[in-house]
Amino acid sequence: MPRIGPITLPDFPLLLAPMEDVSDPPFRALCKKHGADLMYTEFISSEGLIRQAAKGLKKLDIFPEERPVGIQLFGGREEAMEEAARIAEQAGPELIDINYGCPVKKVVDKGAGACLLQDVDKMVRLTEMVVKAVKLPVTVKTRLGWNDHTKNIMEVAERLQDVGIQALSIHGRTRAQLYKGEADWTLIGEVKNNPRIHIPIFGNGDIDSPEKALEYRNRYGVDGIMIGRASIGAPWIFNQIKHFFATGEHLPPPTLDDRVDAAREHLERSLVWKGEWEGIVEMRRHYANYFKGLPNFKDHRLKLVTERDPKVLLELLEMIRTEFAVAA
Repeated sequence: MPRIGPITLPDFPLLLAPMEDVSDPPFRALCKKHGADLMYTEFISSEGLIRQAAKGLKKLDIFPEERPVGIQLFGGREEAMEEAARIAEQAGPELIDINYGCPVKKVVDKGAGACLLQDVDKMVRLTEMVVKAVKLPVTVKTRLGWNDHTKNIMEVAERLQDVGIQALSIHGRTRAQLYKGEADWTLIGEVKNNPRIHIPIFGNGDIDSPEKALEYRNRYGVDGIMIGRASIGAPWIFNQIKHFFATGEHLPPPTLDDRVDAAREHLERSLVWKGEWEGIVEMRRHYANYFKGLPNFKDHRLKLVTERDPKVLLELLEMIRTEFAVAA
């Protein structure tokens, strides 16, 4: 069983990837309920956190039902990351994670995220400062390298392990790829099988089915898998994968009731955590994913993404349950 400091995870854990505007407490709670073993917050700007920016502080919220949780930080200034790590530690997560993988231009332009793959010496200095600043385990999420000509993940893994990180999650693309093309897990497997590496190595990228999860577990020998986009609108993917690992058989696909129940719970949790208006607005990106594949759903989706009254939204979800059940 993989260990991250004092945290013992189940045999071959499934992790929920940190996703901006997705991996918030309402969504994390749903994924935990449906089998995720370790959650990460949305990434939080170190600069925003030390300025006490409201958005960053809100992202520190953690609730008992979603633990264990890691708070993920990003930034390019060493002193800011050190201070932000101390602030994050006070929020009571199980671990602190550093983002060296975000490929988005506005993050990279600040010398943060995947930008640090171009300056491994600075990445190592920054990581060591965070490790020394907190008592919690520190982990890292990164990519294979900056581009196809600089896939330096082996050097990164060894050097970050040497300064004290306790697990490494690797997305199987370079920064230049963004989210395009196919994730290449070959180097992830090589890092895992490097005799110098003794920390858990988690693979990330393109895992969207139980069959693929099993194939990549067996082929690359990683300690666990981190799942991101495939969980959006489908938090049950974690239990689907676990069931397939255990039995070789598929769980029945989620029913219409399952989908409505998940969307409803997600909305209700969002309303409680974010407040009425923000909870309604930020939930709008999720409806199409929960009801993907339902025929003639366009008009229902339009109502869901324009309605402003939470009571009416809940009624609309129940109407979907009734109407599509009759149609089936």
